[in-house]
Amino acid sequence: MNIAVIFAGGQGHRLYNHSRPKQFFEYRGKPIVVYTIEVFQHIQEVDAIVVVCLEDWIPYLRSQVEKYGLTKVIDIVPGGEKGQDSIYNGLQCVKQHFPEDSLVLIHDGVRPLAMEKTIIECIEVAKKKGNSIACVPSTETIVIKKNDGSLEEPERDSVLMVRAPQCFVLKDVLEAHQKALADGLHDFVDTFSMMKHYCYELHTILGTAENIKITTPADFFMFKSIIEAREEGAVFGL
Repeated sequence: MNIAVIFAGGQGHRLYNHSRPKQFFEYRGKPIVVYTIEVFQHIQEVDAIVVVCLEDWIPYLRSQVEKYGLTKVIDIVPGGEKGQDSIYNGLQCVKQHFPEDSLVLIHDGVRPLAMEKTIIECIEVAKKKGNSIACVPSTETIVIKKNDGSLEEPERDSVLMVRAPQCFVLKDVLEAHQKALADGLHDFVDTFSMMKHYCYELHTILGTAENIKITTPADFFMFKSIIEAREEGAVFGL
């Protein structure tokens, strides 16, 4: 089984208008998180979806799931104090419904532009190798600032930017979360970082640059532009 765990439990203070968190910002009357869920809803290889949501917004999200016919959503669970805790809550829900050898695709609720091809490749690679992380190549020069103030420039061809989805065997990723809980570690920036910390061998695939995370107003405007460009391309057969 292949289950998407979409986490939308953050407040999003960098894109926050005091009326709603960023995952519930609307474009053409539809919340960003619904655009994200729809990506996975329409992929045949995805069997089910669990969404992690701010607790106060769960009734609203349930109404949106019904409105847009998102039939693969089997549950919406409350988020935790931090992103890591929210993902763990989602994984616990998956564990209640599916066997431990299932694959889980962990994905940001504010990353609505993932391509079907990327998600399917994530699943295929994880089936063969145990996990897969969608990344994109760096298109700019990266420098590493050392403790002494000096700068080191790695080869650009060797630099990847980690994005999502991040796909793991349920048993493995739950094991890593439980180790982190036992060690009192709650600040991993994403699941990739946690799995790397606990020495899992990780595998990457190349995704697309447009698979952005909507964090700032500029990201939101880019999202709208990409949606419009995709629609125009479909109309003109591009």
